[in-house]
Amino acid sequence: MHFFHSKPRVLCNCTSIIHRMMTNKAISHARRNTLLEIESTTQTWWKEADVFNADSCQEPPQLRQKFFGNIPFPYMNGVLHLGHGFSISKLEFAAAYHRLNGMNVLLPFAFHCTGMPIKAAADKIAREIQQYGDPPLFPNLEEDNRLKYQWEIMRDLGIQDSEISKFKDPQKWLSYFPHVAMDDLKAFGLGCDWRRSFVTTEINPFFDSFVRWQMNKLKSMGKIVKEARHTIFSPLDGQPCADHDRTIGEGVQPQEYTLIKMEMVAPFNSPKMKAALEGKNVFLAALTSRPETLYGLTNAWVSPEGRYGAFEINDTDVLVLSHRAALNLAYQGLSKIPEKTSCLLELTGSDLIGLPLKFPMSFRQILHVLPMPATTNTRIVDKGTGILTSVPSDVPLDYIWLHNLKMKPDLRNKYDLKDEWVLPLEITPIIFVDGFGDEAVAERVCKDMKIVSQNEKVKLEEATKLIDSLEGKLLVGEHAGKGINIVKPLINKSLIETHRAILYYEPASQVISRSGDECIVALTEQWFITYGEVEWKKMAEECLSSMTLYSDEARHWFEHSLSWLNKWACSRSFGLGTRIPWDEQFLVESLSDSSLYMAYYTVSHLLHGGDIYGARSNSSIRPEQMTGFQARI
Repeated sequence: MHFFHSKPRVLCNCTSIIHRMMTNKAISHARRNTLLEIESTTQTWWKEADVFNADSCQEPPQLRQKFFGNIPFPYMNGVLHLGHGFSISKLEFAAAYHRLNGMNVLLPFAFHCTGMPIKAAADKIAREIQQYGDPPLFPNLEEDNRLKYQWEIMRDLGIQDSEISKFKDPQKWLSYFPHVAMDDLKAFGLGCDWRRSFVTTEINPFFDSFVRWQMNKLKSMGKIVKEARHTIFSPLDGQPCADHDRTIGEGVQPQEYTLIKMEMVAPFNSPKMKAALEGKNVFLAALTSRPETLYGLTNAWVSPEGRYGAFEINDTDVLVLSHRAALNLAYQGLSKIPEKTSCLLELTGSDLIGLPLKFPMSFRQILHVLPMPATTNTRIVDKGTGILTSVPSDVPLDYIWLHNLKMKPDLRNKYDLKDEWVLPLEITPIIFVDGFGDEAVAERVCKDMKIVSQNEKVKLEEATKLIDSLEGKLLVGEHAGKGINIVKPLINKSLIETHRAILYYEPASQVISRSGDECIVALTEQWFITYGEVEWKKMAEECLSSMTLYSDEARHWFEHSLSWLNKWACSRSFGLGTRIPWDEQFLVESLSDSSLYMAYYTVSHLLHGGDIYGARSNSSIRPEQMTGFQARI
């Protein structure tokens, strides 16, 4: 069996090593050479005899008279690797087995080029040439743990410097890598009907028409709608970033938070703040997932070294928060300049410490901004707004850190904190939990677990998880006596309706696009396939229940996917692919154009005439005629 696309210099190095290990006694390669000769002779016969070409029969086949095997077509932003070989070998074995048992076996293979990875890689090459020359002279090549340049990746694939610059054109990838893959698969011995092979995107007019028909059909059935939704989004690419478009963060979804607005009270801390912010409604913005605890709000936490800004969200209101959060808000319709941040003033956390705040739900008339301990500084800046609420009654870390600030004058002096900002802060129980008595929940749990320092991260995380799992009743406010699960949505709704909070979204964890951009959440208007529609989902579930699968695990994965799959964004504005027929500013995204390609295999050989691009077709059917194709979905 051949390895996929072995590079000559690698083989030479291996040969050299083996040669040095050998003794002077010559080693015979007769057996190996005989096997290679048999392989070559057999593959030549397969090709000349069209052994793997599968054609339809005159009569409809009976049960177990035919076998159609398929593997997801590989993406053509590089050569095939060992993982492809592992997966393909399973299908190849099954197809060969059924062929030997007399079945009419169809095993086709195609090449997926839709989406953004090829375009993103081509753009990287163009940028590297512009920045470092052709061929480029890269700096810092000796640094450890650095990311490779795209040019280096191309070299590793065995492509010469004189050729790499041509790959700044995305179409070069489509003309190069599919043929390399075909050569490797033929050397591998894949029993494939190569007449049916094709590439995707609009470079192939026949497949392009097939996808356009598919989209028109779905839209005519009412399965495609356009609406605004919060979506993982790449500002650099200017489009949503689906799983297939990511290098980090596959499966990550937008997460909803409540962003509360704590009003800054004059006087401001410095002349620069007064000059930039006077006359504006200025708020410190913090996220919460437990709005019911805000009755016990004592202060706000910031990272002293953290970078913040004062950002205009409209003509009158300004939010102080991290730059990362401001960018998320800008793409969610909350910036004076759409999809851009409008920063009036750059700030550090130290600039904010001591600022007086007001928040109507809190029992305290005036709150102050205090420094978060160093152990959480990284977390606070990299997540959310970079500003946290302090609810020591119900959050173990808040309780411990505030307790230590109150008890240790040296700690207050370290951060230049005034006693009146800290010492008067009392902890008021907000939630009653059976078995905890009159103590605040966080205070009781920290005492029971003997937590005394903010540096006891593991214990604090365990304490937080314990408190989050408890069921209790609210002790204060208009909903006193009601269960937490009941009052949480009511309080959240009230905060938003009274403009003391807004809904905010960001990725649940880090997402990096294939272009290297850190993604945000944007409110985008785009086209969606309504996979979650009740009747349609029911049909899919009934279909799955009637299928024979070869492991319970596979069935569970299908069931899981059907359970969460709802509206799937099927449009993109960056990359390669097929234009959405009725809205050609958008492309069909890469997973939506690859849901029916298996059906296309059944007719592709009649359309393409052996050309994977469909450009030299001798078919009497023209691509533009295929949009009326009336096959059933």
